[in-house]
Amino acid sequence: MAVEIITVGGYDVVGRNCTAIKIDDDVIVFDIGIHLESYIQLTEDEDIKKFEVEDLIKVKAIPDLSVIEHWKDKIRAIIPSHAHLDHVGAIPFLAGRYKAPIICTPFTAAVLRAIIRDEKIPFKNRIKTVNTGSSIKITKDITAEFITVTHSTPQTAMVALHTKHGIIVYANDFKFDMSPTLGKTPDLKRLRQLGQKGVYALVVESTYADDDRKMPSESVAKEMLRDAILDDEKEVQAILVTTFSSHIARLKSIIELGKKLGRKVIFLGRSLAKYVNAAEEVGIVHFSKEIEIVKYGNNIRKRLNELQPRKKKYLIVVTGHQGEPKATLAKIARDVFKFRLDHRDKVIFSCNVIPTPTNEKNREHLERDLKHRRIRIFKGIHVSGHAARQDLQDLLEMLKPEHIIPSHGEEKMRKSLAGLCKEMGWKKNIHLLAEGQHAVLK
Repeated sequence: MAVEIITVGGYDVVGRNCTAIKIDDDVIVFDIGIHLESYIQLTEDEDIKKFEVEDLIKVKAIPDLSVIEHWKDKIRAIIPSHAHLDHVGAIPFLAGRYKAPIICTPFTAAVLRAIIRDEKIPFKNRIKTVNTGSSIKITKDITAEFITVTHSTPQTAMVALHTKHGIIVYANDFKFDMSPTLGKTPDLKRLRQLGQKGVYALVVESTYADDDRKMPSESVAKEMLRDAILDDEKEVQAILVTTFSSHIARLKSIIELGKKLGRKVIFLGRSLAKYVNAAEEVGIVHFSKEIEIVKYGNNIRKRLNELQPRKKKYLIVVTGHQGEPKATLAKIARDVFKFRLDHRDKVIFSCNVIPTPTNEKNREHLERDLKHRRIRIFKGIHVSGHAARQDLQDLLEMLKPEHIIPSHGEEKMRKSLAGLCKEMGWKKNIHLLAEGQHAVLK
């Protein structure tokens, strides 16, 4: 018997993540995510809505699970590493094919339950929660350990499978932020201990493998936000900020800065409400005691219309950071509401454009609409939650894996990580696998 891997999704694109690992006669599936580019082309929005699985498959928005159909009866658990949609977004649609529990951290579980509840999606899989720093026995021979790491959403885990063949580590996504603005620092001590025990295989993200630096801390992004929000404050009427709805640490910083200015902070949008409610449900934050949250479209319209004519003391957080046409910011820019922007206002993009044709086109249209009104725009107020080359080098040095499988990236990204491995002395067992491929680790 041996360890086998099938790279179901996320090995030719950034997104649609799904990896199946077979240990003897048992299979663990890591992540079942959506491909945001394809999903937004279909829906014009990033929020998960109830769709027919056939439609999602047709546009390649979700993984093609037919490549693991022959393993169907051997799947013992589905483990999403964190709550981003490119890792969990397809679970409500596809997990029911398997008689397997979903095992994840409490925040990830809360997000999943919110998607299922809001969209009334039939769901029969049991959801089990495990805190980072803890373990759960899946079979008599397989234990999953959830290791604390940092990323751009709370309670992200690096998962170590303890098996008869050795330790298999799934590291999709992470960075080593030693001064996070929310949550614990990465458990480097535990990673070194795993390396000393001997790591048999490592599945590791490669998105920024060619970016030769250590990814900056989220505390750097907070200082960038401070400069953008406080800039020329006396002359500014409305401040609008948009960022990733799942980035609870970033939202915390925005609230703190808004309160420092004495502004009333309002969150507008379904996805913002969904992630904030999930974070509050598991006790990570308590935003609703400090701010106003408006979730649904009709209520958003009503609230924005009430703000016109406006007072100066508002900081409004909205969905639509990638320019999605159906999101709140795009609607504001198109004058869908009575609430109108002009040269006295500013819009802060606390994010980067995810470089896909759809996103770039949407953001170009959105920024054009905003500039037409002479609105001040602040862009790129952001640091990534992904490991850059030096973070990846640190992980490889700590774990010293026998087998390395570059993941979470296009071919160029995965080859860049393979190049780093070779620079560090690995001569063999670097498995450059494309989407849907099968490999036996020997």
